[in-house]
Amino acid sequence: MSKAEKTKQFIIEKTAPVFNTKGYISTSLSDIAEATGLTKGSIYGNFENKEEVALAAYRYNAGSLKEKMISSFSDKFPASIDKLYAFVAFYRENWQSVFLSGGCPLMNAATESDDTFPDLKNLVTQSFVEWISKISSVISDGQEKGELNKKPDAEEYASLFIMMIEGGILLSKTTGDEKFLNLALDHILRIIEVEFIPEEKQKN
Repeated sequence: MSKAEKTKQFIIEKTAPVFNTKGYISTSLSDIAEATGLTKGSIYGNFENKEEVALAAYRYNAGSLKEKMISSFSDKFPASIDKLYAFVAFYRENWQSVFLSGGCPLMNAATESDDTFPDLKNLVTQSFVEWISKISSVISDGQEKGELNKKPDAEEYASLFIMMIEGGILLSKTTGDEKFLNLALDHILRIIEVEFIPEEKQKN
């Protein structure tokens, strides 16, 4: 990486948690300068404006979550049902780090991604589409292999799981009580066990 590229990456990494905690619209240029220790001139030398920094910070935050989440679907879980269990376990085991970093970056950005910041809205929409697609592909793959019941609609249930998790995160983050996220995760597990595991395997 060139010196300019390193500086740009430094700004992104230092400001990403600030944007996620304080908000992509509320975070000011002064906040960026304080987080990086750089002058406003240096920041503008690497980014056209604050909005460009915000978009880069969102990509970083969402990318970090995506990388960690995808690792829960790793090859050490060849069976689709185990991948779904691992997906649930990921949020069970990482809720504290998610909360300490300001909450789910997708949900946080989604609350601000209205018509006043359409570029951010487009990125958030893309993130949710990719997330739904990833979970849906795990379900579809298991259905094609005969590991999971074929009746449930993969995309519909993937969307449902995301809605439940995001709702659980929102309530737990707001109240400071993890029980709401755990309640959502427990319900997802029951859905998996009742609706996705074939009856002959449930009996075993």
